[in-house]
Amino acid sequence: MTPFELAKFIDHTLLAPEATTQDIVKLCEEANAMKVAAVCISPSLLPIPSGLLSGEIALACVTGFPSGAHTAATKAFEAANAVKHGASEIDMVVNLGFVFDSMWLELGDEISKVRKSISESVKLKVIIESAALTDEQIVMSCRVAVANGADFVKTSTGFHKSGGASVHAVQLMRATVGNSIGVKASGGIRTRESALEMIKAGASRLGTSATSAILAG
Repeated sequence: MTPFELAKFIDHTLLAPEATTQDIVKLCEEANAMKVAAVCISPSLLPIPSGLLSGEIALACVTGFPSGAHTAATKAFEAANAVKHGASEIDMVVNLGFVFDSMWLELGDEISKVRKSISESVKLKVIIESAALTDEQIVMSCRVAVANGADFVKTSTGFHKSGGASVHAVQLMRATVGNSIGVKASGGIRTRESALEMIKAGASRLGTSATSAILAG
């Protein structure tokens, strides 16, 4: 896979709480040069200056980040507000309490509320923190996400103490959703080798802040 081909899998990400507007300018300039799929930023840094990001690159924004312990109404408002300010993709963190309590209807309800708060043209990625879950919980979370309009299921925020993406989790998520939606691997992907492993396992997107190093090999 060439660096150009690999770049098309990548969401070039900056979610550090201390990120500044100047950091976002640099992020977008890097994204334009590398021709990645998207940039992913925090909602407080929207809107970005007009013309800063190439029209071929999506602007993703996180919602309910990083804990997911927000109300469904809060997540829905945050998602809608991000789209109002230019986001074309939403990366939503689920409420892990619902997952651990097997409250699948409640999990579905919050995903559905976020889905309904944004237009169908906006991609919704549902972050499940796979490293914190059992295989059964991963499978059920993915099924609920599919049933409630997700366009992607995503492994991790990269901020949870349990860790980030694993090849096993990506394989399981892909096996669960089939080809119906995307799978985004995120958290701890810092080398070309790990990026290619995730793609081979079934990832159709990669979230990383180490884009330059990955493309350089």
